[in-house]
Amino acid sequence: MDEREAMRRWVETWKQAGPELEAIRRKEIEKIDTLESLAALEDAFNYALRALPPRESSGLVDMQKWFAKLRNDRTVRAS
Repeated sequence: MDEREAMRRWVETWKQAGPELEAIRRKEIEKIDTLESLAALEDAFNYALRALPPRESSGLVDMQKWFAKLRNDRTVRAS
């Protein structure tokens, strides 16, 4: 079997496996106990609250300023 044929077979294998893997993923998601998962993450969340002080900004305001500056720069260049 040449390399091209091997690749074709590999692609076909994944095409067939894709829907089956998606079905498995969906079943696993449906089985998840949300409360149990949250309880498992609680210690890590509480640690982060204690160890990492809140930021003054999420950075969203700064990002919006950059977008506005870029928009204004383009407007100036287009004129």
